[in-house]
Amino acid sequence: MYLNSIFSNPERLERLGDIAQSSFLPLIEAAVQFTLPLSVISFILGLFLAVVTALARISTVRIFQWIARVYVSIIRGTPLLVQLFILFYGLPTVGVTIDPFPAAVIGFSLNVGAYASEVIRAAILSIPKGQWEAADTIGMSYSQALRRVILPQASRVSVPPLSNTFISLVKDTSLAALILVTEMFRVAQQIAATNYEFLLLYGQAALIYWVICFLLSLVQGRLENRFDRYVSR
Repeated sequence: MYLNSIFSNPERLERLGDIAQSSFLPLIEAAVQFTLPLSVISFILGLFLAVVTALARISTVRIFQWIARVYVSIIRGTPLLVQLFILFYGLPTVGVTIDPFPAAVIGFSLNVGAYASEVIRAAILSIPKGQWEAADTIGMSYSQALRRVILPQASRVSVPPLSNTFISLVKDTSLAALILVTEMFRVAQQIAATNYEFLLLYGQAALIYWVICFLLSLVQGRLENRFDRYVSR
């Protein structure tokens, strides 16, 4: 019925075309200025946090293990949206005010750090024990073995799941609209609020998200193929 009402009314069809055309550039600009930078910055910070957390999890120091376990448990056990709301709407009640974009970066980074830490920890533990022993035999310290032998191999194992984490993060940035970050979905909401064409604007935003994620999946495939070159078969 909705499609019939559109195609049977040339004026409405023309109006929808004009809205789609005029809203495309603002949506792309929001994606370039906020969605993608938010994703990249949060992923980089989250990846650093993930490495630290993973190393703490496999550390022999119990206090480090305990801190890392609690952090991962809290982040993985609570919704991302709730975490963002606590940072942006909750903290001001105790005198801590964070602007929308930094609050989103903190929230997404903490989330990525917790989930990616399990990926990195599993990748490190997947390296045969003989690699550690070989490094020790030639006189490498623990940190040298980790940096020169273990992490390079673990990074190859981590590429597919970490790439999926980044692609998921790009989609999750739409939640930042709820804490007033003017990323792409927020712009779609603002435009739709002026013309009430919610299906058109949200569908247009969804299409752009899909194109971005599709391109990222192609990059992921090339990375996986590149790392597979160094694997003996």
